[in-house]
Amino acid sequence: MNCRFCKNPLTIKFVDLVNCPPSNSFLSVEQLNEPEDYYPLTIFVCDKCYLVQVDEYKKAKEIFNSEYVYFSSYSKSWVEHARQYVESMIARFGYNEDSLVIEIASNDGYLLQHFKNKGVPVLGVEPSKNTANVAILKGIPTITEYFSTEFAQKLSQRRQKGNLLVGNNVLAHVPDIYDFVEGLKVALLPEGVITMEFPHLLRLVEDCQFDTIYHEHYSYLSFTTVKKIFESHDLEMFDVEEQPTHGGSLRIFAKHANDPSKEISPRVKQMLAKEEAAGITTLHYYQNFQERVNSVKYRLLEFLLEKKQAGKTVVGYGAAAKGNTLLNYAGVKGDDLIQYVVDAAPSKQGKYLPGSHIPVCPEARIRATRPDYIIIFPWNLKDEIIEQLSYVAEWDCEFVVFIPDTRVIKATRFGEAA
Repeated sequence: MNCRFCKNPLTIKFVDLVNCPPSNSFLSVEQLNEPEDYYPLTIFVCDKCYLVQVDEYKKAKEIFNSEYVYFSSYSKSWVEHARQYVESMIARFGYNEDSLVIEIASNDGYLLQHFKNKGVPVLGVEPSKNTANVAILKGIPTITEYFSTEFAQKLSQRRQKGNLLVGNNVLAHVPDIYDFVEGLKVALLPEGVITMEFPHLLRLVEDCQFDTIYHEHYSYLSFTTVKKIFESHDLEMFDVEEQPTHGGSLRIFAKHANDPSKEISPRVKQMLAKEEAAGITTLHYYQNFQERVNSVKYRLLEFLLEKKQAGKTVVGYGAAAKGNTLLNYAGVKGDDLIQYVVDAAPSKQGKYLPGSHIPVCPEARIRATRPDYIIIFPWNLKDEIIEQLSYVAEWDCEFVVFIPDTRVIKATRFGEAA
């Protein structure tokens, strides 16, 4: 296996999560009695460019199929994050009715709807038909296709180049990151702007966020490495912002290298220095991560076994990819330790988690069964979920998160941590 960017042979393991089914391959009741596909989930770090990556065992076109189960609009905080982004971009760059904003991996229109409401022309590019159809019903023009250099050339031929190219949590999802970034260059107007958001590798390592590792995430990105990748396509970083989303993300700003209209923010140099000081460009930085991951697994299993022996009921909230990685690596199977997992997305309800086969239920099940503990798997949305489920204080229920460390949070009637 060679590095996706610099083609250097990959020999350094970052972490080995053994074998997992694809994290969004939810099962119907009929499929529980059928063989299930598992793929290796071993992560490598390139000792030349320091791109952290997984091999493409599960092909992208099999993952982002016509029945992709993740709909962005079910997270209120994520939709609000998108709204604030739109306000910021319009204020900073002056986008109007003469502009074109193209979002790559536009999902159900959660972000572009805000530009549309401001009168800014938009175009979504989304490979999953079911999520794209939801966006289209909102009046958001959407092309059901994978973004690539070839696709970008088609947009250019149609004179559909963007003043702004947006990609939230897509850069890590593309198996051919080199071709993807070349496509960004092709689809961008001469004085256009690219913004990409992605979980920051620095936060993954510092907070042991190994549950953000799954087959759909082909790359785990630092600013230093992303800057190198963009520069190899004559694209230049001119700003970077740290965002709290997904446990700590970066929003990068890029332009054509020959575009003199935008000054380079001092934040670019500052972020490079921050990562260098942390050690991201040394192999020592990536050592001992496996031991830290195993510690989280042991803490989860110890908690579940202790509560089972005490006769307590444990359920989960959020049928997220994060939870599936954690449960599969810990070897949790069936509904004896975790009775069910609640999720707001109807596309997941009535199905079963891949690998663990825990049933996914609507939120009403919580009131009906009154569990003692609720494990929050999408821990990055912890505050939103605790507030939403504040009513569980009626029976002294407690919330639990395991990353970055184990926390048991007593529910209150106001959704605040006790």
